[in-house]
Order: sequence, then structure tokens, then C-alpha cells
Amino acid sequence: MKLQFIGANHEVTGSCHYLQAGDSYMLVDYGMEQGVNRFENCPLPVPESQINFVFLTHAHIDHSGMLPLLYAHGFRGKIYTTEATADLCSIMLRDCAHIQQQEAEWKSRKAKRHAGIEVEEPLYTMEDAIGTINCIVPCPYGKELEINDNVTIRFTDVGHLLGSASIEVWLKEEGCSRKLVFSGDIGNKNQPLIKDPEYTKTADYVVMESTYGDRLHGSTRPDYVRELTQIIQETLDKGGNVVIPSFAVGRTQEMLYFIRKIKADGLVSNHADFPVYVDSPLAVEATGIFKQNERTCFDEEAMELVRQGINPITFPGLRLAITSDESKAINFDETPKVIISASGMCDAGRVRHHLKHNLWRPECTILFVGYQSVGTPGRALVDGVKEMRLFGETVDVNAQIRVLTGISGHADKNGLIDWIEGFETKPKKVFIVHGEDLVTMSFADCLKDEHGFDAFAPYSGTVFNLTTETFEKITEPVAVKKKTAAASGGQSSAYNRLVAAGQRLMALIGHCKGMANKDLAKFADQINSLCDKWN
Repeated sequence: MKLQFIGANHEVTGSCHYLQAGDSYMLVDYGMEQGVNRFENCPLPVPESQINFVFLTHAHIDHSGMLPLLYAHGFRGKIYTTEATADLCSIMLRDCAHIQQQEAEWKSRKAKRHAGIEVEEPLYTMEDAIGTINCIVPCPYGKELEINDNVTIRFTDVGHLLGSASIEVWLKEEGCSRKLVFSGDIGNKNQPLIKDPEYTKTADYVVMESTYGDRLHGSTRPDYVRELTQIIQETLDKGGNVVIPSFAVGRTQEMLYFIRKIKADGLVSNHADFPVYVDSPLAVEATGIFKQNERTCFDEEAMELVRQGINPITFPGLRLAITSDESKAINFDETPKVIISASGMCDAGRVRHHLKHNLWRPECTILFVGYQSVGTPGRALVDGVKEMRLFGETVDVNAQIRVLTGISGHADKNGLIDWIEGFETKPKKVFIVHGEDLVTMSFADCLKDEHGFDAFAPYSGTVFNLTTETFEKITEPVAVKKKTAAASGGQSSAYNRLVAAGQRLMALIGHCKGMANKDLAKFADQINSLCDKWN
């Protein structure tokens, strides 16, 4: 039995861990890297076509976004995740594929105008996303699920996002058994809408996130409604718009929850009917999924509203922009308004159009309500950049740049410690992942020195043998080098798909051992016929 660390090691995004038990090859998450990528990730230790299962902690793209690429490269196994995460992935992965194809088309058009620039291929296609969605197996919280003779899993609500979970994994191999717990992203306590994190009692080994392992949210819960009310009031009084770059899933629904209360209590004066736009088809669909999963995922405060017949994330006058024409029309309406649009880090999506129309206006406010990765446009704005390049134009930053303080879907340092201290007996080792380079190390030191845990922050490629309970390999960091077309061989995505298909065929042949000779001969004849056709 082995555990290998692939992604989000000394980095915050791109989560991926590899497990092997007997002839079962598994991944826990397969996420996309966002923002600045400092360190190289090691490749998967087996071809994608040989991966049997994926266990997915939640739907955020930095945990799920590479699953369609896994599928494109030959994966045809099962993806186990919670019921709400399955619902969210059905829209988020399609949306991500749409963005991949749009960006590739835009870059390809640019390439045709400039000699020497290669035509861009999308990372994966809509067909890959749909194929991935068809591999998903929805699972309930709290139920042990026997995957095969070697593997059993259970999902526990960890309070980060609708459907988010920590995952208990029981592995067996030749009479040896080990239990691992993967924290996923641990949620902040007292968030709107969703429940607080639940704790797990036992584990041999824990793989734990550390996003905010070096900071505290504060001893008292911020009054988000009061602060948001003040920002909206001041901006509307000046005749400006409040533009909220927001993650379409999770944070948008929280903003709607707050604004519903602001409107219901009449907290903004002289603008009682101020318009609120959600300009993101993904956010609109996600809001519907939140409603569908309210009984299994909403906290008691939200459920009390539901019992009163009140939808906690909608209100009269909420306007939903679905089509591109509806989106464009928002900026031709001079009425002061609130615009909630994706993406939350301003690196893609419709919010970039709203920045173009509002950044230069001193009466407007750009309000950030989520984490901004280093290297993203959102982080640049928060850090005080004076101008921004948008759609080929340089736009001056004259608008007020504000941050809604304290709001976070991630547990802070104390919340992380509360979660790991929730184990009734200390795990044999705690692996610290999903944090900035220095944060992972300082948090590991904190757990060792102040709380008595055997904690270690691995780099990508590190291998831990779960049978012997020793490290097979401890890697050093490898800095990212800019890849050129020559370095990658100049291969097209179509050729890469062909290679992946060949790997899948070899994996299938490997599973044919022991079949009847008649069937093996028939399969061989079919392969030879295909080879003759293309030779």
C-alpha cells in the first residue's frame, strides 16, 4: 500500500493524492492549478487509463478541474463523491470545459494574426466533461461504502462548501490494513447556509489542508451584514455600482443570503429597491442546486427560514443574467446597482467586462469577498495596482477597492487545530498540504511543537509506504520552468488523445488475462484489423 503526493504540496491549488492498495489505483481529488504555480508536480505514477477510482472531496475547480483531462487521457473508472458535489460537478465541469474551449479559440484567433504563435488547443473538451460527469457515483454522508475487497470509504460533512467532505479511506492488502483521512478543505465555523465542520474520531494517517494555517479570522464573528450594508449605502449614494467578483458556487449564494436580509430589514436607506444582478449562468444553476440540497446541507438558521416558507437565497427584484445580451445590458443601465459576477479572482468570465466598465469610475466599488491567489488579477487589485489590461485596453483603477473582512470558507489556524484535535487518539502521522510554501512548514511545526503531532509537509513526488510505514522517497522542490512548444514536443491535443487511447488499450489488454482463448483470439483479430486499416 502506498500514498504519493502529486498536487497542492507547498501550494494552495491543484489538489491531488495517489493511493495504491493491491491492484487498486486511486486518486483523491484531481484539481486545476490557479494563479502562480511555483513548483512542478510529479506525473501520475501510472497511466490515467489504469486509475480505477477517484474520491472527490468537493466541487471547487482546484480539486475537481482536471478530472475531464483524466478522462481525455483514458480514465474510465468511477468517481465517488457526495450527492451535492455530484450535482455541482455536473454544472461546474461543463462550465470549465466551455471556458477552456473559449480561451483556446480566442488564443488561436490571435495566433493567426501573429506569425510564429502556435494555435492553441483546449485542455479538454465539452465531450470530456460530459464523459467525466457520467463516471460520477453520488454517495450519502456518513455511510461506509465498500468499493472493493481492498477499499472502503466514508464521507463526512466538513463545512467548506455545499457537499464538501473529508474522506475516510480504509485500505487492505495481504492481511495489512490502514485507515487514512483526507481532510479536503476544512470549513470556517458559523458560515451562512451550510453546517459547521464535523470531526472524525480515528485515523492511522491524516492528509490535512493548511490554507490559513498562519492566520486567524478574529475572536469574534464579523458582522458581514452591517459591513456589506455600509459599502452598498456609500456606493449607491455616490451613484456608483458595487461590483462583486464572486465564486459562482458557494460565495455567490452567501452574498445573496446577506443581501436578502439587508433588503428584508430595510437596512439601505433611500435605495430600498436597489437592483441586484447575478451575472453568471453557472451561479444561477448553482443557486438552484443549493435549494435542491437544503435538507441535507443547510444549517439550522437557514432551515428555520425554509420552515417559514422563505427561500434564504432569493428575494424580490433579484435579476438573473443568463445570455450574453442580458449581461451586456447591465452596463448600459445607469441605475446604481449591485453586480455579482464570476470569476471570483477576475481571471476569467463575465466579471472582466464589468471591471472594464466600472474600474475607471471613482464612484464605483469593487468588493472582493474571497481568497485571491498570487498572480491573479484579483490579487493585483487588492495589492493596489494602478491600472489593468482588459480586452486589449489599459484601464485606470479609480474605483474603491474593498475587501469584505473575515469572510472565508476556510477554517483559520484555530479551526484547523480544532479539527485535528477532534481525533480521539493522535494519528501516527499528519501530512500537511494545500498551503503556501512557508505556511505548510510553519503549520507542521506548530502541530509538532505545540500539540504533539508527528507532522510533515511533503513536496510533490514524496512516497509513503503504508505497509512498512516508512518513506520510500522524500523529494525536494522543483521550481516550475516555462514550457515551450519545443519542450513539449509540439504535440497537438489530438495526438495526445491518441496516445491516451493506446494506453487505455494496453490497460484493457492487461485485464484480459485469464479470459477464454476464443475471446482473446477474437479481440486480437479486431486489434490487428484496426492496425491494418491505419497502417
